[in-house]
Amino acid sequence: MTHAVVLIRAERDALPTLGSTLADIEGVAEAYSVTGEWDFVAILRVATTDDLARIVTERLARVPGIARTYSMVAFEAYSRHDLEAMFSIGDVSSGGLT
Repeated sequence: MTHAVVLIRAERDALPTLGSTLADIEGVAEAYSVTGEWDFVAILRVATTDDLARIVTERLARVPGIARTYSMVAFEAYSRHDLEAMFSIGDVSSGGLT
């Protein structure tokens, strides 16, 4: 699995609708509107780096309202949620197996 974070600068007119458009793109696991220099952050989770390249260059690049993107490919993914779920196995109070 390949993970990437894509920072997105939007054109002003696209701000109200771009988030839902991003979330509907296959491979975009999550999309956030954010403050600061960038307007949106898209988290991509795809099978291969070729899939990632295709989504960024073919899908995101063609979305009306995207002025600029900056992509960062993750080397490794860490998630507190995943670690907590793994250690809760067997713990009845957290809904895990007994």
